[in-house]
Amino acid sequence: MKNNHLPSNPNKEVDFSHSDLQEIWLAGGCFWGTEAYMARVPGVADTTVGYANGRTENPTYEEVCHRNTGHAEAVLVRYDPARLSLAALLKHFYAIIDPTALNRQGGDTGTQYRSGIYYRDKTDLPVITAVTKEEQIAHARPVVTEILPLVHFFPAEAYHQDYLEKNPGGYCHVHFDTLTMDAGT
Repeated sequence: MKNNHLPSNPNKEVDFSHSDLQEIWLAGGCFWGTEAYMARVPGVADTTVGYANGRTENPTYEEVCHRNTGHAEAVLVRYDPARLSLAALLKHFYAIIDPTALNRQGGDTGTQYRSGIYYRDKTDLPVITAVTKEEQIAHARPVVTEILPLVHFFPAEAYHQDYLEKNPGGYCHVHFDTLTMDAGT
C-alpha cells in the first residue's frame, strides 16, 4: 500500500517539556507506518524506530532482514500519561495490526515483522494483559502478539527515522483512518 497522504500531527504544537513521559516499545510490522501512526496519536511526545529483543548488538537493517538476528522492527513510543493512558495507546496499536498474524503484517513476512509489546516498567504488564485480553474477544483466532520485558532496543539507521515524513509516497501497511477513533484516556 502506498501512503499518499499522512494526516496532520496534533502533537507538533504540544509542549511536552514539563511532562513526566512514559515509554513503551511496539512492534507492528514495518516500523515506518507504525511510527507515523503512533506519532499522531494525541499525547505521544516522541517516537524512534529501531530493533528490539534480538540476539545481536547494534544490528543494521540488512542484518535484521537477512541474518536471523531475532530482532523485531519496533517503535519506542514516549507518551504523556496525563494526556494519554497506556490502555488507550495500546488500543490504537491493536487497531493498526492483525494481532493474530504470526511473523507478518501487511505484505511483510519474517520474524522481524512480528507484533509485540515490550515494556520496562513491570506496572505496565497488568494494563498490557488486560487490553490484550479485551482484544482477543474480537478475534476467532488466538492473538499472537508477544508481550515481553524489553531486553534491549537499538535505534535504526537515520534514514529510517520519520521515514514517511521524508518519503510521503513510501510503502505503508497502516491505515490512518483509525486515528479518529475514540480510544479514551
